[in-house]
Amino acid sequence: MDQIQNFGKNFQASFTPFAQRTQQLVREQLGQAGERTELPASYVELEKRVDALKQAHQKMLQVTSTYTNESYDYPPNLRESMTDLGRTISEKVNLLSTANTPGEASAALTAPPQAKPQPKTLNHAIARASLASSQLLHGASSSKGPSGSGKEDPLASALEKYAIAEEKVGEARLGQDAQIQSRFLAGWSTTLNTNLMFAARARKAVDTARLSLDAAKAKASKGADAPGSPTGGAGGESGVSEQARADVEKKEDEFVAQVEEAEGVMRNVLDTPEPLRNLSELIIAQLEYHKHTVEILSELQPVVDGLQEEQESGYRKNRGSA
Repeated sequence: MDQIQNFGKNFQASFTPFAQRTQQLVREQLGQAGERTELPASYVELEKRVDALKQAHQKMLQVTSTYTNESYDYPPNLRESMTDLGRTISEKVNLLSTANTPGEASAALTAPPQAKPQPKTLNHAIARASLASSQLLHGASSSKGPSGSGKEDPLASALEKYAIAEEKVGEARLGQDAQIQSRFLAGWSTTLNTNLMFAARARKAVDTARLSLDAAKAKASKGADAPGSPTGGAGGESGVSEQARADVEKKEDEFVAQVEEAEGVMRNVLDTPEPLRNLSELIIAQLEYHKHTVEILSELQPVVDGLQEEQESGYRKNRGSA
């Protein structure tokens, strides 16, 4: 029996403050509450800055989360078979280098896969299309028919080299994406889901303390205005009972403490250097990728230019002798 009574007392003690806060909140929403306790200007300013930081994180993550999707730049209407995705460009080129007939070359392109399917990125797709195009031209130019030249087609050669380069660019892009995921997205997600969440909880505690304080003030004011009060319903601060005054003072101390704690949490979130450090890592990952791309294509360009000049020279020579 005593346990039941104690449970009832504990439940009432915990439920009553909640009910008072709820009543105060409803009165405020209906415009029936008295004067509302104002938050310090410094606290309000911190709230604005934290809200702006949260929105900035949400906007950036909404876009940069694209880096978690391997095929974000893969042509949506492109249809590639498992055979197309079975081997890397380098593996196919090595197999083609040992092919002596068109049949062997075709078998090299359609060789069964040895590992997981190749990445679906724009650069990898370009590489596969370029190598397949190279082999189409190579097969036509090396045929022994009456129209076959039997010579290496310069365009076929250039497309093969371009395919190898584009695969390297695609691998560099995947490396960039992996760095961005680990060095930027992970950090900004932590700030959003952990640090800013702590700030939100601290602010919620301030709201709760403020509602409790205003509820205590309203209760004390109502008691002072009651006809049965010691002052005969005279109202005013002098009509507030000692118990009510003590309850208000206690709630004020709790409110001030919660405000100070929340300000400390929000300042810590705002002052942490992690978001800026993570942004720097994002820029570094992008820079490394583009530098690597420039290096790969810079090596390829003179080779393709050489093939183009050689073909043009032969073209002019043939036109001159015609």
